[in-house]
Amino acid sequence: MKADKTIIQETTNWLKSVVIHFNFCPFAKRELDSNRIRFSVCHATQLETFLEVLIQECEYLDTHSDTETTLLISPYAFMEFDDYLIALELAQALLETQGYDGTYQLASFHPDYCFDNSDNNDPANYTNRSPYPMIHILREASLESALEHFEQPELIPEHNIENAREAGIIKLRAILESCYSNKKN
Repeated sequence: MKADKTIIQETTNWLKSVVIHFNFCPFAKRELDSNRIRFSVCHATQLETFLEVLIQECEYLDTHSDTETTLLISPYAFMEFDDYLIALELAQALLETQGYDGTYQLASFHPDYCFDNSDNNDPANYTNRSPYPMIHILREASLESALEHFEQPELIPEHNIENAREAGIIKLRAILESCYSNKKN
């Protein structure tokens, strides 16, 4: 079992070398540089416990306005992408039932992320591939405000796909692999 510090460092490596380097999220660098991203490692192996931690993270954001966003990292559960998608769907539903719809938005990342109807080897999948399964909890009001000041925000996904495909799967796979402190076998 890896130490939380190592998992957070590997996630930070990914954030810098993939998300920020390829500008997959034009707002990530600012938040990382401002130390406004919370990295939370969830040790849960069961879905119910993971969902409880998700709500605890929303409650944390409720009371810590200096934290802009949370990356809820789940290194011990949902390693199968289909299991992760089920957890994500339930997490979205839970936000609604807990009254967080319109307050927080979830973004999804997984080591085996594959967009619907996409080939597994499409480099575009690397826009959402990460060292560990994780859910990004974003403040919806902040996101809307940031997008208002961003020229043509609707083109961000297209830009990301173009950048990923231009980099190519071999390069992206190598960069993601380099994020780990100890190489995966």
